[in-house]
Amino acid sequence: MTLIAILAAPVTGALLIGLTGKSPNLREAVTLLSGTITFALVASLYPMVMAGQVPKMVLGEMLPGLDLVLALEPLGMLFALVASFLWIVTSIYSIGYMRGHHEINQTRFYLFFAIAIAATLGVALAGNMLTLFVFYEILTFSTFPLVTHAGTPEAKKAGRVYLGILVGTSIGLQLIAVIWTWNLAGTLDFRAGGILQGNVSKTVATILLLLYVFGIGKAALMPFHRWLPAAMVAPTPVSALLHAVAVVKAGVFTVLKVSYYIFGLDFLATLPSAEWLQYIAAATILIASLVAMTQDNLKARLAYSTISQLSYIVLGAMLAGPLGFIGGSIHIAMHAFGKITLFFCAGAILVATHKKKVSEMGGLGRAMPLTMFAFFVGSMSIIGLPPLGGMWSKWYLALGALEADKIFLVGVLMVSSVFNVAYLLPIPFRAFFGKAPEGEKSAGIKEAPVPILIAISITMIGSIVLFFFPGPVYDLIKQLVM
Repeated sequence: MTLIAILAAPVTGALLIGLTGKSPNLREAVTLLSGTITFALVASLYPMVMAGQVPKMVLGEMLPGLDLVLALEPLGMLFALVASFLWIVTSIYSIGYMRGHHEINQTRFYLFFAIAIAATLGVALAGNMLTLFVFYEILTFSTFPLVTHAGTPEAKKAGRVYLGILVGTSIGLQLIAVIWTWNLAGTLDFRAGGILQGNVSKTVATILLLLYVFGIGKAALMPFHRWLPAAMVAPTPVSALLHAVAVVKAGVFTVLKVSYYIFGLDFLATLPSAEWLQYIAAATILIASLVAMTQDNLKARLAYSTISQLSYIVLGAMLAGPLGFIGGSIHIAMHAFGKITLFFCAGAILVATHKKKVSEMGGLGRAMPLTMFAFFVGSMSIIGLPPLGGMWSKWYLALGALEADKIFLVGVLMVSSVFNVAYLLPIPFRAFFGKAPEGEKSAGIKEAPVPILIAISITMIGSIVLFFFPGPVYDLIKQLVM
């Protein structure tokens, strides 16, 4: 019943948010309480999963032989913990941001946010590919009102791009792969070692892998990446959690699940398309980083950074070895804390100064020292430098590339880190050591509201803690491959 409760908590929260909309304080208390209960429920299953058990529940039969199933295994536990915990933090942040920025339709925002979290947890808890696909689609449609929240022509255009790419890839490619898999294997269950080996030829498996990976549009692998920068028109809390953690991580999480449970790492390693996808992921890592360097809009720069960082996880999956898989999997947590910190800081700057451009941030560090220091810490984690958690995922990805005898990919990871330095560190350096734009004074500028600063501090500290205590994350994934 705990699995049902994990999904029911945010859904119930959404209903109560709708009922308490006329009382902002009560509405936000419901949001925080829902998030806390959800995280507590997920965390309560951690000892069971660490003991090698897989809590499971059948929700019902959709078609003969095709059930909707919930099952919590180690990879799903990692994703569920990250998403549910950061929902609490983002809810704290949203209180300061939505009020401080005087956003409209705040009740609708919190309501759909809760539904989107429920869908995200449904993806994490999915026990077979059918269940995952259903919640994957619910996540797309539940986040559409968040992307178009502002109601402006720009927001509506972004929403069309968002739906067009995500629905187009999932229906036009991923659904075909799912149906084809069921036809060939006779099941869509997630099984260690995969369900395709022995049931399909390598040629068919090669085509299936391409359909799956490109059909999982939320992974933002080029050329299906444009939805993510377009979605940055949404309020910063949406950008922070849903487009730095939940939506995009649902994409790469699905790539990892398909790699491990549908194909199996041993079979995957024999497929030509796995190697092709390694190079496509490497190209996405480098090209998106180069584009990020050209972006003066801070959120756009972070969006292209996310596209690059997501392909680290795709690369880890396609290396099809234990170390690469560990690196890609733990990057879900390491990148989530680092990148959400950066988005939180971008929103804090917008609320406090109404500035959106990197070129306008000279001298800002003296007026907003906590925010810009947190941005520096988050940047160091994304770069992959100690003592920040992002170092560990890049370390294992590099080991995985060596394990696969792909020295070239180690070089890609190193060059990518240099690019990360080039487009991230100039921002806090400009803020602390640069001069304010001519004719502008920072005397009237101060830090963002307290709830925003609390949220920033939590995720910044989280990035540091994950460096010194990566064990709980590593131990989960180690169960699968070691």
